[in-house]
Amino acid sequence: MRWYLTGVLVSGFGTTAMWLVSGIWVKSLTGSDSLAALAAFALWAPVLLGPLLGTLADRVRRRPLLVALDLAAAAVLPVLLWVDSADRVWLLFAVLVLYGAQGAVHEAAEQALVATAADADRLGALNGLRMTANESTKLIAPLVAAGLFAAYGGGTVALLDAASFALAAGLFALMPVREERPARPVAGNGRRETAGGARLLRGSPVLRPLVATGAFTMLLAGVNGAAVYAVVDRGLGHAPAYAGVLYAVQGAGSVLAGLLTGPLLRRMSERTLAVSGLALFSVAVGVRALPYEATALAASAVIGLGLPWVLVAVATAVQRVAPAAAVGRVAATAHTLVMAPNALALALGAGLVALVDVRVLLPLLALAGTGWAAVVAVRGRRRGRDREADLPDPSVPVG
Repeated sequence: MRWYLTGVLVSGFGTTAMWLVSGIWVKSLTGSDSLAALAAFALWAPVLLGPLLGTLADRVRRRPLLVALDLAAAAVLPVLLWVDSADRVWLLFAVLVLYGAQGAVHEAAEQALVATAADADRLGALNGLRMTANESTKLIAPLVAAGLFAAYGGGTVALLDAASFALAAGLFALMPVREERPARPVAGNGRRETAGGARLLRGSPVLRPLVATGAFTMLLAGVNGAAVYAVVDRGLGHAPAYAGVLYAVQGAGSVLAGLLTGPLLRRMSERTLAVSGLALFSVAVGVRALPYEATALAASAVIGLGLPWVLVAVATAVQRVAPAAAVGRVAATAHTLVMAPNALALALGAGLVALVDVRVLLPLLALAGTGWAAVVAVRGRRRGRDREADLPDPSVPVG
């Protein structure tokens, strides 16, 4: 799977660069903070259509779909060379929405391809390495993107991203994967097929608590993210730019998390890994309330370590449990349910930070997170089937 991981690394570099620059680009052309914030929303909005978009990944072979998606992105991104004034910002928003939709289908197709191409005992290691590849780009891509934007403008970053997608398409095309052609969908059954992912999640005693844990974790992560500038300003007495240092340390923790995931999942279940990740994340969020630079840096590293374990646990469980013909739909539905609370929590957190001192807010988040982790762990022990390949009830239709 080296071609796959290299493709993830290359496309992730361009995606991270574009994600950073899009808001800066809008702000520089319009001067509007609100429109700059909408740039991030434009990228996130298609995630809400995950169950529908993920269905596409189950209707065609996944490797050709990845190649086609990346080539399409490479063809569309150069259009942004025309965005050089405020009256053309609408074009940037249109491309960002398409970009987000492409990413939602791409994510579902990747998970489905890995589920069918890799042995079950390698899924955790592959997902961990994929996390490492994605997170490592965040250590370099923002610096490259910021430098290119300052020197040459946003169009240059768009071309860099287009080139990364074109190269990734070539790398995915080189993957030695044999895929069976999916069964032709029944005419008029589209709505039922799309809803199949949600039914499978609801019908699985393995996936249901894991997805709920992932969603709750991302809810806490959103509030924590909204509080980071208050931590930097009120707690540490630094300028807002110091948040970049905390995020860099968090990224380093996430790289380590990806490397450790494979060995850990050979010794424990996805539920145990998710509970451990949530507990680590929660304790670190509480430690952030302390007004010391050393503890803030250590907490950021532990947040970077714990948070990815929850996400990788959910993805690995979906790949292991979901029927091969429905992995795309289940993965996309799980991704929507896990990630949507993060966007909601960013707005909620902004209000909470204005009303509640972070020295109170962050410990409350820590209590909520550790409490949830404890409940999930106890229920897992009572069931006594944590490691079982627990397929959904056969009576639950795939769609």
